[in-house]
Amino acid sequence: MKPAKGSLDLGVIVSDIKASLNFYQNILGLEFVGITSLWFGTMHRLRFGTSDFKLIEPKSVPPQGIIGLENQLGFRYVTFVIENLSQLCSDLKKEGIEFALPETETRPGVRIAMVKDPDGNIVEFVERS
Repeated sequence: MKPAKGSLDLGVIVSDIKASLNFYQNILGLEFVGITSLWFGTMHRLRFGTSDFKLIEPKSVPPQGIIGLENQLGFRYVTFVIENLSQLCSDLKKEGIEFALPETETRPGVRIAMVKDPDGNIVEFVERS
């Protein structure tokens, strides 16, 4: 496999596109790129750096899986590497966003925080000094 770009893209099936767009676009600040019709719904593409973060509004909302990092196999969270962790955490607290892990130093020079998006998916923020 040979990468065509230095980042990964991610698709997330959401239950409430308005709540998810508000969280990822308005609160976190991801840039809106466009909308694409799919055979099973509508994809709303947002961008973070060179990564596309694709929120998919399904035609029929499937049942939600088990929430939590350690509760089932598969992709369990998404990570955004950022430069302003303390400010972001303060802003998220003001918005009433639920934290799964408050701002924590995991090893020297690395601090993380984890929150839940509108569907309970874990969103991690990492700052490295």
